[in-house]
Amino acid sequence: MTTLKAAVIGCGSIAQYRHLPEYAANPLVEIAAVCDSNLERAEETAAKYGARAFTDYKEAIEMEGIDLVSVCLPNFLHAEVTLAALNAGRHVLCEKPMAASREEAEAMNEAARANGKKLMIAHNQRFTAAHQKAKELIESGKLGRIFSFRTTFGHAGPEGWSADGADSWFFNKKEAFIGAMGDLGVHKADLLRYLLGEFTEVGALIATNAKENTEVDDNAVCVLRSESGAVGTLAASWSYMGGSDNSTVIYGEKGTLHLEADPEYSLIEVYRDGSSVQHKLDKIQTNEEGGQTTSHVINHFVKSVAEDKEPLISGEEGLKSLEIILAAIESQKTKQIVPLKKGVLAE
Repeated sequence: MTTLKAAVIGCGSIAQYRHLPEYAANPLVEIAAVCDSNLERAEETAAKYGARAFTDYKEAIEMEGIDLVSVCLPNFLHAEVTLAALNAGRHVLCEKPMAASREEAEAMNEAARANGKKLMIAHNQRFTAAHQKAKELIESGKLGRIFSFRTTFGHAGPEGWSADGADSWFFNKKEAFIGAMGDLGVHKADLLRYLLGEFTEVGALIATNAKENTEVDDNAVCVLRSESGAVGTLAASWSYMGGSDNSTVIYGEKGTLHLEADPEYSLIEVYRDGSSVQHKLDKIQTNEEGGQTTSHVINHFVKSVAEDKEPLISGEEGLKSLEIILAAIESQKTKQIVPLKKGVLAE
């Protein structure tokens, strides 16, 4: 099979810990180009992976032979660089949140269609073993009708993981657009849609109360209603100082699923009759682990391109997950419940 040449745009932490090592480990891929506004960082990364270094993303994208582009940049640049890559005839894997508005996301999806290229958004929660097993159990009817849920994604904040620490773009509203909701909440929105289907209403309380010298949100709690009638909560936070929480609980008429909520068992089934099933499955990836990890995102993207199949988290899927976060922001502004229609904000 022909080797696919990749260009990684942005050499910060998400590229260093996820995209670059996972591309390097994939036998179908050659890392041909890396790009960063910091020349020293770009050159160091290029030397490590035997790639060419660039500081201009357009030059990296347009390098002869590039097939794949990973967009690992501050949120406000996701749409701009993705559009450039798609229009240059490259397949794109874009970090989340995919864009800073519905309009940007729709333009990205249109460019993918117009150019006949894959667009995937780097949500990794669907690939977690416990989440895939939970989807299987829910769809089998073993839990009966789903009544409620709660999901949380929180840690102490990006300054402990970002390449630029406390000076990271994550805290700059112009570059980040949103804070914990875009960093963590959109992952959980995507997971809930994967497990429970589309949502019809979103309400939210969003705050900046844990970090200083920033205008982006660092704490948010959302209330959501699914098309099937289930109601529950989604929390995203940069204030969990004692350790991260990436758990989800699904409550059904016959039992409850506890996902990534136990240190030993990734999935626990508990039923009304008192019986339970405990599953030891591969644990979810965390930033605290450090070093190289396997998110499964890169391999899925590469396989989608190699086999000419639609990726599990396409640009269209990415937009629907983004819409939940945009609705939460609207709810905070208006102090009202915001309706969704077929997975997107109602007109």
